[in-house]
Amino acid sequence: MGTSVMGNNIDAAENLPDYPELKQLLGRTTLPGHELIELLHAAQQQYGHLDQPLLGQIARSLKLPESLVYGVASFYHAFRLEPPGRTRCAVCTGTSCHIKGGTRLLEQLQQLLDPACGGSSGDSRLSLESVRCLGACGMAPLVRIEQSSTPARLYSQMTPDLTLNLLQSAMEGGLPPGEALAPVRLLGPASQRIVLANCGAIDPDSLASARAAGAYTALEQSLRRMSPDQVCGQIRDSGLRGRGGGGYPTGLKWELVRSAPGKRKFVVANGDEGDPGAFMDRTLMELDPHRVLEGMAIAGFATGADHGFIYVRGEYPLAARRLRAAIAEAESAACLGRNIFGTPFTFQVRVRIGAGAFVCGEETALMASIMGRRGQPVIRPPYPAQHGLWGRPTLINNVETFGCVAPIILKGAAWFSSIGTPGNNGTKVFSISGDVTVAGVVEVPLGTPLRQILEMAGGVTGGDFKAAQTGGASGGCITAEHLDIPVDYDSLTGLGTIMGSGGMIIINDRRCMVDLARFFMRFCQSESCGKCTPCRAGTEQALRLLDALCSGEADLEQLERLEELCHLMRETSLCGLGMAAPNPVLSTLRWFRQEYLDHLRNGHCPAGVCRRGAAPCRD
Repeated sequence: MGTSVMGNNIDAAENLPDYPELKQLLGRTTLPGHELIELLHAAQQQYGHLDQPLLGQIARSLKLPESLVYGVASFYHAFRLEPPGRTRCAVCTGTSCHIKGGTRLLEQLQQLLDPACGGSSGDSRLSLESVRCLGACGMAPLVRIEQSSTPARLYSQMTPDLTLNLLQSAMEGGLPPGEALAPVRLLGPASQRIVLANCGAIDPDSLASARAAGAYTALEQSLRRMSPDQVCGQIRDSGLRGRGGGGYPTGLKWELVRSAPGKRKFVVANGDEGDPGAFMDRTLMELDPHRVLEGMAIAGFATGADHGFIYVRGEYPLAARRLRAAIAEAESAACLGRNIFGTPFTFQVRVRIGAGAFVCGEETALMASIMGRRGQPVIRPPYPAQHGLWGRPTLINNVETFGCVAPIILKGAAWFSSIGTPGNNGTKVFSISGDVTVAGVVEVPLGTPLRQILEMAGGVTGGDFKAAQTGGASGGCITAEHLDIPVDYDSLTGLGTIMGSGGMIIINDRRCMVDLARFFMRFCQSESCGKCTPCRAGTEQALRLLDALCSGEADLEQLERLEELCHLMRETSLCGLGMAAPNPVLSTLRWFRQEYLDHLRNGHCPAGVCRRGAAPCRD
């Protein structure tokens, strides 16, 4: 979007006869070009959906092409272009919900209720849809029900009968009590926590509570006693690696942004956390928002940036609310904003809400979304450190990475680097769910074996341990023979998987690994931005082959074709989504090839999950 739409746009809202509330929404928009997604969120909340006339009015008011506005609205899953039912039922089909029966629940509801998945009943009373992951994996299988006049409620461990009873009550005017937000369980010893040290110990809605626990002390120390080069040096010497999954050295990234030419620079915290089964960042943002904001401000000082954005998943409303409240309170106390602690340093932070696109976890797609565009990746180089938001040098780190910064400044690089294993310094936050006694979040030193992490969740339920899926849709499996291998960046790579951002799904021996591979391929296929052919067409073809396998209609030649296609996608896709989409398939083929052969031989899986001739659910 050009700079011609980057001015104050209050006057553009004068002639809105069909949508009078839109004038007020536009009046709050001072930078409409890059706040288009925020405006679409607000308009949908006001009007229920974004139909063609409304999108046209928004485009004319912002002096943007209607095709551009429609293109953005139609790209993101969170935006509804058709009117929903008065009661909206969303079935979670994230990894934990899937293995606990969420996808089957969705199929059964479709048959019983008859609205197409994502559509509405003929009388407009009910909408049935799927939702990828709500970060509430301990409640699987999970259903969310909402009405125009009632906030959304979450219901755990659902069955078709329970869901139908809830929907009947809702449509008759009485939505039963449920969870407004899923509770977070902190597992493992508190003494090991660095990033989550204050979670559960402070009031996340109180700056005074956070400051009593040390918030913004590291920022004040950086501003008064250190130079930007010294701060960068501390982060570099600590050995901190990016916690978002790539593991890139954080200090090196900071130094690249600092040395990049240009007077205007940005800091971005990636809190999109789109991997199904991952809820680590949600925990930190909800329970200790000031820890994230302080890390971003220190990064701004170190790199020469004066403005930051924190990009939060749309499914995390509490995190967004608390972050915005924390920013306002910190600015009032001169902990953020202009002339922080009376120094010349200024750093302002704004929250941006995602709209349901997994690909926006990729840094170039995330930047496009922040700028109000479709979240499609672009070829690198140039990298964000040289050419990021609006062409300016931009530092992008994961939320957890910023959560490590303040402790490093206060306790020193040597202290942080003494924790973990060589080359894998510090602690890592993991979410653990699936077939475990207690789902929750645990922070442990890097290199802790999976067996110990599993014990902190109370062990496996429903059967014996079969595998752990790590790295979400980009990862692979750890099998029983690997339970004592250190969990860190390097050890897992040797097993054909990745640590990723830290989501772990535990799978017992009653689950089907081919069905799990199909689940992740279905996820990647629906989340592909469509920009490159290997990902757009490759995921579609791979999903068809996996459907044939799971329904007993494939042969050995098709299995070989699937494996060849996965290697082709990995080598030729534009961004990380397409490159990593084959990983769950290749990993399960490596460790559980016999299950694929059993599907070919018997027409179904030994676990009884896949059924001959079963039609696949398209969520």
